[in-house]
Amino acid sequence: MLERRPAAPVGTIVCVHGNPTWSILWRSVLARLGHRYRVVAVDQLGMGYSERTAPRRYADRVRDLGDVIEALQIEGPIIVAGHDWGGAVSMGWAVAAGDRCAGMVLCNTGIAVPAGRRAPSLIRLAAAGPITDLVGHRTRIFVDGTLGLSWRRIAASAREAYRAPYRAARDRRAIAEFVADVPFTAAHPSAAALAEVAEQLRSLTVPTLLAWGAADPVFDDSFALDLAARMPHADLQRYPGIGHLSIEETDVAGAIDAWLHDRLEPQAPVVGGGAVREVGVDAPLPDVAAWTALERRATDPATAFVDGATGARTSFAELHDQVMGIAGGLASLGLRPGDRVAMLTPPGVDLLAAVYAVWRAGGVTVIADRGLGLRGLGRAVRGAHVSWLIGPPQAVAAARTLHWAPRARAIVVGPKQRFGAVATLADLARSTAPLPALPGADDAAAVLFTSGATGPAKGVRYRHCQLVAQAQALVDTYAITADDRLVAAFAPFALYGPALGIPSTIPDVDVTEPGTLTAGALAVACASIDATIVFASPAALANVVRTATPGDARLAGVRLLLSAGAPVPVATLRSMAALCPAAELHTPYGMTESLPVADISLAEIEAVGAGRGVCVGHPVAGASVLIAPLGFDAGEVVAGV
Repeated sequence: MLERRPAAPVGTIVCVHGNPTWSILWRSVLARLGHRYRVVAVDQLGMGYSERTAPRRYADRVRDLGDVIEALQIEGPIIVAGHDWGGAVSMGWAVAAGDRCAGMVLCNTGIAVPAGRRAPSLIRLAAAGPITDLVGHRTRIFVDGTLGLSWRRIAASAREAYRAPYRAARDRRAIAEFVADVPFTAAHPSAAALAEVAEQLRSLTVPTLLAWGAADPVFDDSFALDLAARMPHADLQRYPGIGHLSIEETDVAGAIDAWLHDRLEPQAPVVGGGAVREVGVDAPLPDVAAWTALERRATDPATAFVDGATGARTSFAELHDQVMGIAGGLASLGLRPGDRVAMLTPPGVDLLAAVYAVWRAGGVTVIADRGLGLRGLGRAVRGAHVSWLIGPPQAVAAARTLHWAPRARAIVVGPKQRFGAVATLADLARSTAPLPALPGADDAAAVLFTSGATGPAKGVRYRHCQLVAQAQALVDTYAITADDRLVAAFAPFALYGPALGIPSTIPDVDVTEPGTLTAGALAVACASIDATIVFASPAALANVVRTATPGDARLAGVRLLLSAGAPVPVATLRSMAALCPAAELHTPYGMTESLPVADISLAEIEAVGAGRGVCVGHPVAGASVLIAPLGFDAGEVVAGV
C-alpha cells in the first residue's frame, strides 16, 4: 500500500489498481494531491506486494476494499478512484457505500460489455482455457503485454517497477485468476454480482470523472460511453492517442486535481501575492435562441446569404423555410435531443441551413475545421461519437470507409441518396413534418473543435445560452445593427450571420488555405452584399495586402474590419486601414473554449506601443476575466467530448 497523509487533509482518496498492475500506478496522484488529501493506493490481495491468498471472485474483492477502508480507520466521505478491474471493484464499493462515497474517478475500466459489441478480443483470448494459465501465471506475457498496450513509451524504470512484484510464477497466480473471473456468460460465478452493480449505477448520483485513454484496445470509448449512459451526470475527460495505462501516459493526476477543485472542494477567492481579480458583467440573457433573428425575418425576401463562388443568393425567407423544414425532417427521421451530428458540409448555404436546423431540432452540431486534414477530421468525428452525418457523398463515403462513424445515419448533400443515406438535405428542406419541442437554454448545442495548432484538436462543448451570449457580445462590442452586412473570409464566422439577423457571404477562396484570399476576391464579396463588416484571418489579410490595388471603391463601405486567430502584425493592419479608409480595425482575442474574451483597436495598439507579448485589449461586454500572476498554475479545464 502507498499512502500520503497531510496534517489536515481536505478529504480522502482511495485508489484501486487493476490487472496486472499494482499501487505504483497511482504514484502521480499521490504526488499531485498528497499535500491536500489523504491518498491511499492499495495493492489488491494476491497482487503487488499484498499477501498471496486463495482465488478471489469479484464480490470478494469488493468486500476486500470495504475491509481495508475500515481497517485504515478512514473517516468521512471518500473519493474512490479505479483503473481496469480496480474500476469495477470501486464501482461495487460505491453503490453500497451510501453517503460514505463522495465521488468516483474511473480510468479505462468497465462494468458491463457495451450493447452491440463483444467482450474485448484480447481479454477473450487471454481467458481461453489453458492460455489463461500460460500467459497470466506461468509466463510474464500478460504483464509485458499490458505495458505494451500503451501507445506512448513508458520509461524503462517504470516498466521495471510494474514488473517487480511479478518476477516469479508464484507471484503471478492472481493475474490468471483475475482473467478467469471475467464473465463471458450469465452462468459465470461473478456475472450476477457485476450485473447488479451495473444496474445500481443508474441510481448513483455522486460526482464522477471518466478519465479515458481513447486509444485503449481493451476498454475503448464504447466502455466510457456505456458508463456515461448509466451515469449521465459524469464528466468525461478523453485523451486522444493515449492507451490503456492512461494514468501512466499523460497527466491524469492534473485533471483529477482540477476536477476535484471544480466539483467537490469549497470555492474561495484566490488571495495573497498576485491575487486574482474578477471583472465582468452578470446581465441576464434575453429569452432568445440562436435562430430567433432568423425567425423575425421569416417572410423577408431580402438576401440572407450570397455564395461567393457562384453568386447564388438565398433570401431570409428561403433560409428560414429550409432550416425549419430540415429541423422537422430530422425529428421525423428519429433525431433525438442531444444526438450529435457531424457537419461535414463545405461552407455555404447548405451548411448554414443544416447547422441551424440541427440546433432547432435539439441536436448537437459537431464542427471541425477542414484545415485539420483527413486524419485530424477523422479523429475529431470518431472521438465525438456522432449519431448522424450531414455532408456531400464523398464526405459520407470517407466517414463510412474510414470508420469515423460506421453506425451513424447519413444525410447526403446532393441530388441522390447514396452510401446508405436515409435522405438528402434537399428532401428534408421541403419537409412539412412538425417541429419538435424547443431545446432549453442549458441544453447542449455544439461541439466545436480547436484548430489543432497547439496540440491535438480538442472538442469544446457549447450550450444554447452560450451561442446566444456570443452573438450578444458581438452586438454589444461592435454596435452591430440590422443594417450591417458581413463578409466572413474565415468560413465558420459566417455562421453568425443568421444569429445576428444580417446578410453574409464567404469569398471565393479555399477555406483550408485562408492565405490564398486575394484582394480581388475580397472586393467581389464586399460588393455582392454592400459589406459593412469584414472578418478575416491574419494570413488572409496578409495576402490581401500583397495583391491589392489602392483605391478599390468596393472596399469603401466597410466600417469594421476584424482579424483574429493569431497575432496580427501592425503593418498589416495599417495597410488594411489604407485599403478600407472608412473602417475601424479591431483584433478580438479568444479561443475556442471562450470566445470572444477581449478586443483592441488599431488606434489602441498604436497608443500602447511596443512591449513584451501581445496586447489583447479590454474584456468584451459580458466577459469575466481573471488576471493571474506569472507562474500561476491554472490547472486543466475538465470538459471533454
